Amino acid sequence: MENTHIQPKAQGLYDPQHEHENCGIGLIVDMKGRKSHDIVKGALEICVNLDHRGGCGCDPITGDGAGIFIQLPHNFFKSVCPTECGFDVPAEGDYGVGFVFLSQDTEERQSEEQIIEDIIAEEGLEMIGWRDVPVRSEILGKASKACEPVMRQFFVNRGQIGAGLELERKLYIVRRLAAHRIRYSGNDEEARFYISSLSSRTMTYKGMLTTEQLEQYFPDLSNEAMDSALALTHSRFSTNTFPSWPRAQPFRYLCHNGEINTVRGNENWLHARQMQLASDVFGDDLKKLLPIIREDGSDSQKFDNCLEFLVLSGRSLAHAMMMMIPEPWERHKNMPDFKKEFYEFHACMMEPWDGPASMAFSDGVQVGATLDRNGLRPSRYYVTADDKVILASEVGVLAGIEPKNVVRKGRLEPGRMFLIDMEAGCIIEDGKVKEDVSKEAPYGQWLKDNLIHSEDLPEPEALIADNFENIETRQKAFGYTFEDARFILGPSAEAGKQPLGSMGNDAPLAVLSDQSQTMYNYFKQLFAQVTNPPIDPIREELVTASVSFVGSEGDITRPGPDSCRMIKFESPLIDDKQIAQLKSIKLPGFKSAKLPITFEPELGGLAEGHNSISEPAISGKGLEAALEQLFENADSAINDGVNILVLSDRKIGPKKAPIPALLAVAGLHHHLIRQGTRTRVSIVLESGEPREVHHFALLLGYGANLINPYLALESVRYMIDRGDLELTPEKAGYNFLKANLNGVIKTMSKMGISTVASYRGAQIFEAIGLNHNVIDKYFTKTASRVEGIGLNTIASEAVMRHGKAFGLRGDEKGAALDPGGIYQWRAGGERHLFSPMTIHKLQLATSQGDRAVFSEYSNIVNDQSKEMFTLRGLMDFKFEDSKAIPLEEVESARSIVKRFKTGAMSYGSISAEAHEALAIAMNRLGGKSNTGEGGEDPDRFTPDANGDSRRSAIKQVASGRFGVTSNYLVNADEIQIKIV
Repeated sequence: MENTHIQPKAQGLYDPQHEHENCGIGLIVDMKGRKSHDIVKGALEICVNLDHRGGCGCDPITGDGAGIFIQLPHNFFKSVCPTECGFDVPAEGDYGVGFVFLSQDTEERQSEEQIIEDIIAEEGLEMIGWRDVPVRSEILGKASKACEPVMRQFFVNRGQIGAGLELERKLYIVRRLAAHRIRYSGNDEEARFYISSLSSRTMTYKGMLTTEQLEQYFPDLSNEAMDSALALTHSRFSTNTFPSWPRAQPFRYLCHNGEINTVRGNENWLHARQMQLASDVFGDDLKKLLPIIREDGSDSQKFDNCLEFLVLSGRSLAHAMMMMIPEPWERHKNMPDFKKEFYEFHACMMEPWDGPASMAFSDGVQVGATLDRNGLRPSRYYVTADDKVILASEVGVLAGIEPKNVVRKGRLEPGRMFLIDMEAGCIIEDGKVKEDVSKEAPYGQWLKDNLIHSEDLPEPEALIADNFENIETRQKAFGYTFEDARFILGPSAEAGKQPLGSMGNDAPLAVLSDQSQTMYNYFKQLFAQVTNPPIDPIREELVTASVSFVGSEGDITRPGPDSCRMIKFESPLIDDKQIAQLKSIKLPGFKSAKLPITFEPELGGLAEGHNSISEPAISGKGLEAALEQLFENADSAINDGVNILVLSDRKIGPKKAPIPALLAVAGLHHHLIRQGTRTRVSIVLESGEPREVHHFALLLGYGANLINPYLALESVRYMIDRGDLELTPEKAGYNFLKANLNGVIKTMSKMGISTVASYRGAQIFEAIGLNHNVIDKYFTKTASRVEGIGLNTIASEAVMRHGKAFGLRGDEKGAALDPGGIYQWRAGGERHLFSPMTIHKLQLATSQGDRAVFSEYSNIVNDQSKEMFTLRGLMDFKFEDSKAIPLEEVESARSIVKRFKTGAMSYGSISAEAHEALAIAMNRLGGKSNTGEGGEDPDRFTPDANGDSRRSAIKQVASGRFGVTSNYLVNADEIQIKIV
């Protein structure tokens, strides 16, 4: 790709929303604040020694990115500006310097420079002048050279603006305004414009470089006058991103090794919060800063955007980092109360930014580092006798340090912070840092006076009684099946654990199925891979949390007692009593409203007489109108002071079909984000539809604060009443909610996310089979690479279920629940690639050696793949314009089969006999069989007496698995290392 500095638009399977990176970070600091060129040199050496943690393209001299963050080099500018630029710089602290990437086009560049100068004047600052940054473009690789910007620095006198933080805030405003007017207004045709730093305290040199190119490209860095008392450095590896000049790190406050898995939710929530801000610090200038987060940035850039805003809004650097990456406080029995109170108070205001992270950060005065709550990235440090501190992703990054001069060394621990205050001239330990921050305000008293625990809520006015007479009608309206009751509801209620099943699914995708499908089936969970490790929710229970808060969020720039006026629930899954308490709540600071999520099926759905979703519906206008009415009702309720919206589908009936709960929750969540009112209310769902872990995970992932699965709980009690379960209704309900909560936590953990608060709204899913109109409006910014149905079909499927439930459109009202057939083949249920017919044919062909029967089996399976089962079954070769290839140019069958490889299945999964038969077959053909991750009997390494070999040519190695020995490895032609 030629212009790799420009973030590509979504195309094909690429989606820029999932920009993440993994890297190497380092810092070096003189604790006493003594500036020297040695600090800069040391940081450059650290960067070079972290080269293996960075990346490059096919062109080895085009790097993914490298950079260095230092204090503003006043002595350097004092030395070079008079001769190079014709002006003297003011006294240290009285001016700021911007480092800007500009267009290569002269006319466009001059326009960009003029805009910057105009903004500086508008904001009451004084423009001093420009400096051309010396660079050595000839050392760049082809790709980085093709998108190289013009590097310039501009100097700004503070004029009448106060020094220190006041000047920093004004420069922040200048930078944001310049980005809005140039980068995001269409004036930046080449998309090169980017201000990497603009500050009176710090400066960043960075680019699309390798670590060794950093100093070579910027000769400034070799100048002895270039001094600093601290430096952060970074070597970038673009995990799944496009390298570019702006994405190189460090950013304005930090450099980051890791991935923020919850960034989509964090960004959405901050976007919603910014509409409620009324900053005392920025005043009317606040609107100039919005949006706070740069939408086209990577996860690290977005974290930096938020951190910068929090710091410049009045919080200390340590305070802001504690808000964004809190320790696991919820289950920590030994944590001091004052620290728990700090974290609990701020949990009412902001969710954690969760994911593996090692971060080094600085504001030019303090410098520090922290790890995520799971400690999923390495950071080691040592302190020398001459008061230097070196921290990096690994040890040995700086040569020449004698062991005898090392007075202290160690590693960062999960959730712990490492802070150096150069004004105090010392390291401030984690405990001291957090104690000081935690005692800045009476958080404990504020919580005591304002936070309400769910168990302390007043008794509800009334509970809705069970109605077992029509429960099956309601179950059918929500798409319940026989399998749901037998394999999901019953086992969950009985054991209190998520039911287990075998891997593999040969049923069609929801969009290809001819059965009615709930909305949940159109989404697939994402999971952590390779550089982004999952966590074990059982062994690492201490770091997981399910605490959920209900009420209005406060302004994050103005914390106070009212910021924690909320209701705390230990779980987002609530029972019938708890939902009744919320619906009837009359406590000061809380007001609830019940909004129906139903629609009239005759206004949109299947045409009369049509009973198959394969026939187009009249329209989904009835469903769309109901959703619009829901949004209007929510807006009116919020304007009326409501801060708890209860979405309920209890009022379904012959003339009222339920709106798919996921569609209602996600649609309202995004509508309120667009309106800027999302943080003023909590969305509580009272629905008969959700009944399994995937449902609850999706509802939380798309913004639900609490979920009451009333029909699932009633169905469990119905099973007890029928004698299917032998336990009390109370215990069964508790077990069901517990099982599904643990399942949600396990689902989060697969993506490396620890807390429900972080997971809520994070949209860690991919849609398959929904068209862009549905995605854009109701599931905004969800990855969707394969389009499909719209509201018409969604409405039609809801109407089909409704018709079967209430005996409409020719359906028999008293019919039993649908069989389901998802988990195993059932007559009248979902289709499967492997049906009784195909299995019978295969067994018959293999047992009798009958080639004709095997051909019948092959035809059935091959035809199934074309009958809307799989995506690959929808594809075919384009024969119409093709020309025949001479037979002599085609490889022989004997040659082709040598590239055949079997699937990686362990012998334990398919039996030793089948596993060995596959190995013998592949060895006879010249192909390769695969051991899977179950190891291989050493006896198979020796050929059999008849000459056959049972040895698998491909050996798999999986972390922590058995059977991997040196003998196993040397008997491999190919080794596959499984990393998830």
